Amino acid sequence: MQGIEGKVVAITGAGSGIGEATALLLAERGAKVVLGARRTDRLEALTARIEKAGGEAAWVRTDVTRRADLSALVELARDRFGKIDVLVGNAGVGLISPLDELRVEDWEQMIDVNLKGVLYGIAAALPVFRQQGFGHFVNTVSTAGLRVVPLQSVYAATKNAVRTLSEGLRQEAGDSLRVTVVSPGFVRTDFAEAMPNPEVKAQILDRMDKIAISPDAVARAIAFAVEQPDGVDVGDIVVRPTAQD
Repeated sequence: MQGIEGKVVAITGAGSGIGEATALLLAERGAKVVLGARRTDRLEALTARIEKAGGEAAWVRTDVTRRADLSALVELARDRFGKIDVLVGNAGVGLISPLDELRVEDWEQMIDVNLKGVLYGIAAALPVFRQQGFGHFVNTVSTAGLRVVPLQSVYAATKNAVRTLSEGLRQEAGDSLRVTVVSPGFVRTDFAEAMPNPEVKAQILDRMDKIAISPDAVARAIAFAVEQPDGVDVGDIVVRPTAQD
């Protein structure tokens, strides 16, 4: 199979930002999208928007820190559409702060969401992909892992862990499965809203206002990887503003 039309794509973190933009773009291009996020009102609204435009979508509340939720997302894809072609592991959190503040609970949340959430997605989808004989993992990481800077140590560590995990998965996947890593830079999303340190949050929001790109840019990169023909594995894509260091 090649192209996007007819593919079944499950997306975590689909309630806003990159996940929402990816769902809209892939549905517009003929994919059947299965949406997962914690905010059910966002999922309901997005599903209605896709269906109004003539697309096909389903949703289930998905907290990626719960392994059972990822299993339910994959099963919904199979129950509703008969298969799953792609799992986009997009849910993430960036609770950025100086290490000296010792926000250990924030560190643990980033590990649980950013790393363990991807692992739970792999645990849910990999056996299905093996059974089907095809499948594609697309994991959203970050340029924070490419250029590590102060305040982002733990966040960058979780994203680089997913980068390493994805490369190992690619090498183990064989010739029937595909693995793609997409590294966005500054993107105009609600990424900074949960940051606990007000000064750091203000810095990130100011930087975002000045240079951030639209989530649509990242969605197009994901679509590029998904639309490639069988046997073509797009391994690593970096999408960032031209003004970003």
